[in-house]
Amino acid sequence: MSRRASLSDIGFGKLETYVKLGKLGEGTYATVFKGRSKLTENLVALKEIRLEHEEGAPCTAIREVSLLKNLKHANIVTLHDIIHTDRCLTLVFEYLDSDLKQYLDNCGNLMSMHNVKVFMFQLLRGLSYCHKRKILHRDLKPQNLLINDRGELKLADFGLARAKSVPTKTYSNEVVTLWYRPPDVLLGSTEYSTPIDMWGVGCILFEMATGRPMFPGSTVKEELHLIFRLMGTPAEETWTGITANEEFRSYHFPLYQPQPLINHAPRYTLCLEHTQTLGSVKASIALEVSEPPSCTMHPYA
Repeated sequence: MSRRASLSDIGFGKLETYVKLGKLGEGTYATVFKGRSKLTENLVALKEIRLEHEEGAPCTAIREVSLLKNLKHANIVTLHDIIHTDRCLTLVFEYLDSDLKQYLDNCGNLMSMHNVKVFMFQLLRGLSYCHKRKILHRDLKPQNLLINDRGELKLADFGLARAKSVPTKTYSNEVVTLWYRPPDVLLGSTEYSTPIDMWGVGCILFEMATGRPMFPGSTVKEELHLIFRLMGTPAEETWTGITANEEFRSYHFPLYQPQPLINHAPRYTLCLEHTQTLGSVKASIALEVSEPPSCTMHPYA
């Protein structure tokens, strides 16, 4: 038999088509392996989702499959194959060597402004493609931005993504890793649109440019405290309805005044290029829910 296995023995939709080469990571419901396709000899990522857990577990997988099947873009990870067995649902993705978190770690959290712009441009391209199709990613973070050896960045892990029929459709507020979560969602809002992703974009841009996370809170209260300490404690005049929010009132935040963003990045050199970057961050993380720009309006788009 030839080096490439016969199609009569293997093919799409069959576990036998793929060889596991090692574990890449593990979560509550899924384990990701590095693998190789016997059909193409290409490397792949095998995301095995266990189906024996409680009822809610497969929902994120079904959502990811249904969305990714219709998302074809150079800056969105490609779903090659789907394999369904009694105990497991395996999603076969293109393989990328690294992610933005690993990239930042490997370069000592010191990225060149050229690379910051290149990665941000690619992130905004992929996100704009999603938003134009009324899809929110809802879980943007460096670990979900995959990077290959050619410097191509691709959005991945659409398990929390949702298609939105109207901008104010109600969703769960239990989305987005804490550090990249906007304050309205932290305060329990379930009515949100594309700004949830744009807040994450601003936090990621700051992290790439400065080498440190913007709001590394360990609890919801601490996360909100970090946000308000930099951006000012919201008032009714700037955020309609905030004074009636029970969770906001229960925390008794001090009345902080907005601080210049440069104060949050003391080692940042204030050249024109860096000033523009901080301006882009500030635009993305506006406190008012309706304020953040769209992907296409972003300076790096």
